[in-house]
Amino acid sequence: MDISESKHKQAPIVAVDMFCGVGGLTYGLQQAGINVIAGVDVDPTCQYAFVKNNDAKFIEKDIRDFTGKDLSKRYPADGIKALVGCAPCQPFSVHTRKYKNRPRDQRWDLLNDFGRLIMAVKPEIVAFENVPPIRNEQIFSDFTHKLDSSGYQTWSDLVYCPNYGIPQKRRRLVLIASRLGKVAFLPKTHAHSPSGDLEPYTTVRQTIKNLPPIRSGEESPDDPMHRARALSELNIKRIEQSKPGGTWEDWDEELRAPCHQKPSGQTYKSVYGRMEWDKPSPTITTQFHNFGSGRYGHPEQDRALSFREGALLQTFPSDYDFAPPDAAIVAKRVCAYIGNAVPVLLAKAIGETIQKHVEENL
Repeated sequence: MDISESKHKQAPIVAVDMFCGVGGLTYGLQQAGINVIAGVDVDPTCQYAFVKNNDAKFIEKDIRDFTGKDLSKRYPADGIKALVGCAPCQPFSVHTRKYKNRPRDQRWDLLNDFGRLIMAVKPEIVAFENVPPIRNEQIFSDFTHKLDSSGYQTWSDLVYCPNYGIPQKRRRLVLIASRLGKVAFLPKTHAHSPSGDLEPYTTVRQTIKNLPPIRSGEESPDDPMHRARALSELNIKRIEQSKPGGTWEDWDEELRAPCHQKPSGQTYKSVYGRMEWDKPSPTITTQFHNFGSGRYGHPEQDRALSFREGALLQTFPSDYDFAPPDAAIVAKRVCAYIGNAVPVLLAKAIGETIQKHVEENL
C-alpha cells in the first residue's frame, strides 16, 4: 500500500457523494461524523434541498462528463478519500427485469462511470448502495472484479433496513470497499424480537402517529409537505373498506378493479392497501403518495400517505426542507426525491461502518 500510516493518524475522512439527489446519503454520513465536501448530480432541482440541509457543495454535472481530475481537485491534500454513491436503480429494479431493452437505458452504464472515477482517483474508501437485483447483473460483477483486482478488499451484502432502526421493510444491496484492510458491516441494532442490546423494530406508529390528521387532498397549515393526494370518490370508498394489513379482498365486490378479477391480478394483494401501525412500513418508492401503487394507505385516516410521512419513513428528519418557501411542491418531483433517496439511518450505518473500519486499520 502506498499510503503512509502517519498520514492517516490525524487525517479526517473526506467524501464526495455521486448521484447525491437531495442528500439522504450525505446527511446520514455527516451524522456519522464523515465530512462530505460535495454532492454531484445531473438534476439541478435537487440543489436547493441538498444545500439547505447539508454542509456540502452541490455540483450540477453528469457523471459521464466528470473526469478523474475534476474529482481529485475536490479532495484536500491530507485526508482519507471516500467516494460514495447510489447509481440510479431503475434499470436494475425487479419491476423492470422483464424488459429486454433495459441495457439500452441511458442509466445502465452509470455504474461503469462510477468505477472509472474510482480507478482514476483510487480513494481509500468506496461505498455503494442499490437495489438487490443488481448483484445478479454482469455489470455489477465487472465492477466488483475491477475493485478486487485494484487492491480493494470488498464487503457486499443485502441489508434489511429494520435491523438498523429504519421503519420500513426495505432491503438494499450495500457495498463497501477499502484499500486499508478487510471491511465488516456494523452489527444490527434492532430485531423483530428484542434481546440483549437490540431494540425492537421501529414502527409506523412511532414514526408518523404524532403528525396532525388531514383528509384526502388536504395540506397541513403548519407544513406544506404534510399533504395527501386527493383520492377519487371510488378510491375513498375503497380505502374506507380497507383494513390495516388487509387486501382488496376486504372490499365489496363492486369496488374491485377489473384487474383483480384476472388470474394475473390475484397475486397483487398489497395494492390499494393500508399500512399497519405496529410494524415497519413497506418499501417507500417514488409512488408512495399513490394509494393504488402499493400498501400506501394511512393506517387509520382515509387517505394515502402525505409527502412528509413518506420522508419520515425514509428517516429524513422532520424539518428536512425539500423546496424553497415560495415554490410550489410538485408531487411527482418531491416523491421521486424521497423514494430514490438512501434512507438517512442506513446512510448513517454506512458512515459508522466506515469510521469504525478506519479507526481499526490505522
